[in-house]
Amino acid sequence: MKLDRRQFLGAALVGAGGAVLAHSSLQAAESKETPVNPYELVPLGKTGLKVSRIGFGTGMAGGMRESNQTRLGKEKFEALIKETYDRGVRMFDMADLYGSHPYVGRVLKQVREKCVFNTKIWVMGGGIPESERPDPDVIVDRFRKELQTDYIDVVLLHCQMTGNWPDQQKRYLDGLAKLKEKGIVKACGISAHSLDALKTAAASNWVDSVNVRINHVAQSMDVRQQSQVESQVAPVLKSLHDAGKGVVGMKVCGEGRWKNPDQASMRTASIKYVLGLGSVDTMVVGFESASELDDFEKRVVAVMKEMKAKA
Repeated sequence: MKLDRRQFLGAALVGAGGAVLAHSSLQAAESKETPVNPYELVPLGKTGLKVSRIGFGTGMAGGMRESNQTRLGKEKFEALIKETYDRGVRMFDMADLYGSHPYVGRVLKQVREKCVFNTKIWVMGGGIPESERPDPDVIVDRFRKELQTDYIDVVLLHCQMTGNWPDQQKRYLDGLAKLKEKGIVKACGISAHSLDALKTAAASNWVDSVNVRINHVAQSMDVRQQSQVESQVAPVLKSLHDAGKGVVGMKVCGEGRWKNPDQASMRTASIKYVLGLGSVDTMVVGFESASELDDFEKRVVAVMKEMKAKA
């Protein structure tokens, strides 16, 4: 088919316009960022539970059933719990030591099935008002009443500091195992406060999930030097993760030491390090205000976008 000059030019322009349009559409598609969700739900190891990437820790400066969160007062603390839930937090970290159970239970009663309650039994001396340490069934029954729930997702032995904690705490291991068989507790584990305790947890068949202290500079951690985080702690976290155990990161913001504006880079660097490990399921942070949650959320989003761009 022959085209006269006018037809030829018209066809060329249409073709060029189509190419430009296609190129523009491609550019628009490429420039449109896929949003990242800092509260995405991820598996907590092989427990069968799903937790939000960001969790709410309720025990800043906790002891004797108080914490900075409970010291906010009922109205402010419960408003903060609701705020974290509304943002997307589904992992709530508590302990008998903190006294936070009743607050969390009241606020989240109607959405209980959407949340993971992670709490801890205090088995050591001091720390709580009573001197006696009842069996796990007695303690967990009280926890359930405080939390207004029939079951608890994760129950940990708080602040384990020795490598032979399974022998020392056999009564609690046996008791919690029975509660797990009954479905009253979904998963068991420890809050590790020494490298030896962490290593034992990685090798223990009893352990389902572990709260671990982790940040990029060894602040409030099981080791004291930054180089030891990479050489000693990170490999154990990988072994925990590879064994299918839940890994809950705590002290990500240096146990609240990096709150000031001039320490913002420390918060970002720690988040980048912890997420970059690929072995920490969720980061629990002791937020004391909505603005602190805002700040952490934005930094997690920025780090996730950077990691996604490099993938």
